[in-house]
Amino acid sequence: QVQLVESGGGLVQAGGSLRLSCAASRSIFSINAMGWYRQAPGKQRELVATITTGGRTNYADSVKGRFTISRDNAKNTVYLQMNSLKSEDTAVYYCNINPWRQAYWGRGTQVTVSS
Repeated sequence: QVQLVESGGGLVQAGGSLRLSCAASRSIFSINAMGWYRQAPGKQRELVATITTGGRTNYADSVKGRFTISRDNAKNTVYLQMNSLKSEDTAVYYCNINPWRQAYWGRGTQVTVSS
């Protein structure tokens, strides 16, 4: 059974940092590019960052230079280091493969940035 479990969210002041983690089933982690996505209230879910199995990364313009995606293949875990957080980063953050698959969405982790 495929599982993706996000953690690490919380409440942080603007300018602060958080590190999100996503533990994935080995069956999908080892062969797929992974992505972090987010959904803010009243908005559609959007792609934030991606990383290939080889470690190549890509970022949405809105987070470029502030967020860093990484993966630990030994732990089947993908991370999102978020620095210089802004109020507009407030959202529920999810991980999934890239491109995403509907059946793989987990519960996500809430990130709230107070200004």
